[in-house]
Amino acid sequence: MASVTTDKIRNVALVGHAGSGKTTLAEAALHAAGVINRPGRVEDGTTVSDHDPVEKARGSSVGLSVLPLDWKGHRVNLVDTPGELDFAGEVHAALAVADLAVFVVSAVEGVEVGTMAAWRVAAEAGVPRMVFINKLDRERADFDRTLAELRDRFGAGVAPLELPIGAEAAFSGVADLLSDTAWFYEAGVATHGEIPADMEDDEHRVHDNLVEGIVVADDALMARYLDGDVPSVEELERTMAVGVDDATVFPVVCGSALREVAVDRLLDFICEIGPSPLERPGVSPVPDASAEPAVLVFKTVADQFVGAVSMFKVLSGTVRADDHLHNQRTGADERLHAPFSLRGAEHQAVGQVVAGDLAAVAKLSNTATGDVLAARGATVSVPAIVRPEPLLGLAVRGASQADDDKLAEALHRLLDEDPGLNVTRHDDTGETVLAGVGDAHLAVALDRLTRRYGVEVVTDPPRVGYRETITASAAAEGRHKKQSGGHGQFGVVSITVAPTGRGEGFVFSDRIVGGAISRSYIPAVEKGIVEAMAAGGVFGFPVVDVAVELVDGKEHSVDSSEAAFKAAGRLAFREALAGAAPVILEPVNRVTVVVPIEVQGDVLGDLNARRGRVQQTDAAGDGEQEIVALVPAAELGRYPVELRSLTGGRGRLTITFDHFDLLPANLVDQVRAGAAAR
Repeated sequence: MASVTTDKIRNVALVGHAGSGKTTLAEAALHAAGVINRPGRVEDGTTVSDHDPVEKARGSSVGLSVLPLDWKGHRVNLVDTPGELDFAGEVHAALAVADLAVFVVSAVEGVEVGTMAAWRVAAEAGVPRMVFINKLDRERADFDRTLAELRDRFGAGVAPLELPIGAEAAFSGVADLLSDTAWFYEAGVATHGEIPADMEDDEHRVHDNLVEGIVVADDALMARYLDGDVPSVEELERTMAVGVDDATVFPVVCGSALREVAVDRLLDFICEIGPSPLERPGVSPVPDASAEPAVLVFKTVADQFVGAVSMFKVLSGTVRADDHLHNQRTGADERLHAPFSLRGAEHQAVGQVVAGDLAAVAKLSNTATGDVLAARGATVSVPAIVRPEPLLGLAVRGASQADDDKLAEALHRLLDEDPGLNVTRHDDTGETVLAGVGDAHLAVALDRLTRRYGVEVVTDPPRVGYRETITASAAAEGRHKKQSGGHGQFGVVSITVAPTGRGEGFVFSDRIVGGAISRSYIPAVEKGIVEAMAAGGVFGFPVVDVAVELVDGKEHSVDSSEAAFKAAGRLAFREALAGAAPVILEPVNRVTVVVPIEVQGDVLGDLNARRGRVQQTDAAGDGEQEIVALVPAAELGRYPVELRSLTGGRGRLTITFDHFDLLPANLVDQVRAGAAAR
């Protein structure tokens, strides 16, 4: 690909709901730019973007894909993203390096939940946005309805630059509202002409409204307009570009990606009114190609031929082959041996990568997604890539001993590729829990464990980390005595146990007087008790919130030892525990959900059915309500998925541990039986 300067680069994330046609649009753009001979098709797995075996099997994107093309002297880096909510982390990563987000919206389905979720992320990050209304050639396609939905959802800044010519099967082109002319398409070939007579009046009215909306942003242009001097198309585009850069104006264009109608027009608008990396206000560091180099790694993928591939954006400077940069997180020096351009799975070597451009490099040994590499001594600060919290977990273990031996390394490599996952070792249950955003996210992760890393796993719902405590005081003696020739083992301890306050933990004290037990043996008694608490009490769960007093004991001048008193302490605690009215404690989580106000009642009812105690409800703005509740962890296993179903995907959720509480008596037998079965 030809080299370009930073001002001619356009980094564009294609985002929107699943099935809106993002990948098809990317293919059409590659074809329009002459990169490919014909567009691939999602349904038969021939697209440049969806090259991963999982994507081909599913027929949809599960990860972002960078697709560079050259268009009229510009480098356009399209970043195709998944539309399923489970893979929203890929959208976050794409928007972290995009200078413009093009929202692909189906004219049939309209504005869907995936579009609204991505819009929120882009708005929070201040990313400029425009909209491509797609599928206007389909049955039931409705441009006016879709435009009204966009304005209703995203405000008055939504501004159409085109109107469709014809509808559904008769859709044949677009009317350009800036130039008052039309573009007609036949087999992907465009011809320029006059606005059809039957839509002239409507087009001129919308044209006048658009021009008036643009000129009010520029006092000099407004004065000329009021004097009857109509600004040129170039002047209107320059003025509109300021609003796009500031993320206050959101242009809307339209077409059909499948029939390649107006895809070339979209590329024109991206280059004409879309911001370059230089034109993003407040971006730091300033993307100066002559400065010291600094890069942000926004994605890591596993390549079967070259290993780990790090995709990066050059924040400043110019990156050349064999440059050495310093990882600000790890402190390691990394050599960028041979940077290359990525187009789907295709690698193309590049001599240099200028500020603002996207590229990739293989085999960075100490660098992960989100890391910044810069010149040693430089400090480069960029916002962290924030992803949806992975709240749906599965306990995973190797299907065989050989698989188990490889599992930890495979999970580590999986997290390198997808930091939207999380792996936690739960010491209290002995389980390794893999967490993702939803079922599809976890299914893809498990598929990769097997397909890419050769590890077969068995999965189970994660166990709940119950605890035990006591509700009464008790006393007991522990006697450990063994004689088997030579030195024996002898230790006797007497203890009392009592409950402490909830969350106060374990308290140990001794009241030994007169040297009944040597001071050197007392720590061994405590250690034995601690081990007994961790091993589980009457119900088999770790014991917490207990005060133990060592009150008496006996020792033997020859046979006593630390091991003997450790065993005696363990025996004494177990006996005392049984007589101290033990109970089960269950973990209780603080659940915060933000949901549309129209489903608030359903969500509250569902939380009550989960034994939840609602703490507060507050207006969250934009027609949403925030609900905070305390809910037992046992009731939340699949709640992230079920909340999505309950709210049509519009609910947002956080879950944090809050405290342990007494398990209701009617559930004790059920919990005890479940623990025994595992």
